Amino acid sequence: MNEPGLRIVLSFSADDQAWLRRSGLVVPAFWQGHAVAPAQGDVVRIGGRQFLIQARVWEHDDIGPLLRLFAGDAHAQSDTLFG
Repeated sequence: MNEPGLRIVLSFSADDQAWLRRSGLVVPAFWQGHAVAPAQGDVVRIGGRQFLIQARVWEHDDIGPLLRLFAGDAHAQSDTLFG
């Protein structure tokens, strides 16, 4: 029997989901093919905005394991400070 790989799903706030739809942006499969799962505190950039991974929830369904990532509110790259 062939086990499916880990599925990773990004979850956004309602405002950010609406922005993604209006902008016509497709969220890339950032972690597809990587051996290491994303961690809380990782940052992803989509369409000139960045999102902080605030929480991770492990789930399991009929298909297999699922890692749901909850992204914080979007910030423009210039509005974000690293420190």
